[in-house]
Amino acid sequence: MRGRVVVGVYGSFGSLTALHAAHAEARAREAELWVVLAWQPPLAGPGARGGGGGTALLTASREAAVERLREVLDTAFGGAPAGVTLAGLAVRGTPGAALVGAVRDSGDLLVVGTGPRGPLLRVLRPSVSRYCLRRAPCPVLAVPPGPLRADLDAVRRRIVWRRPLDAGDLLRRAA
Repeated sequence: MRGRVVVGVYGSFGSLTALHAAHAEARAREAELWVVLAWQPPLAGPGARGGGGGTALLTASREAAVERLREVLDTAFGGAPAGVTLAGLAVRGTPGAALVGAVRDSGDLLVVGTGPRGPLLRVLRPSVSRYCLRRAPCPVLAVPPGPLRADLDAVRRRIVWRRPLDAGDLLRRAA
């Protein structure tokens, strides 16, 4: 096997798209696929006091992250993915730091999902893909959202603005 392909997931459409792109890259490179889910315990943000809870809270948070990782992999592949060696990691930390920390050397490939980010989201949550592009010691593949994401965003906008949905238009887009 040559190198590793590291990808971050959390269950969104964008992260599942990135996971499938990472799987294809791992198969093509005959590399291991390392799937990373970053987690943080409740009350672990910048305004939290103390260490983010007791041992029981940390254990429960980690177990929930591991279960979430299993669910994401099951959703994406319906079991073990074919043609690659898979390693799943639930890493305590911010997503960008967890992904960059999972990279072993310059021969690895880091795969991250990208997506549209409004001004409010940019302020509240820094971009994981930008963090990784700036700090990763290896090549980074930034995967844009799939076409389904654009269709879902269009439907959401119509619902928010209370504009009627045309089912025929949705079917034409799918074809």
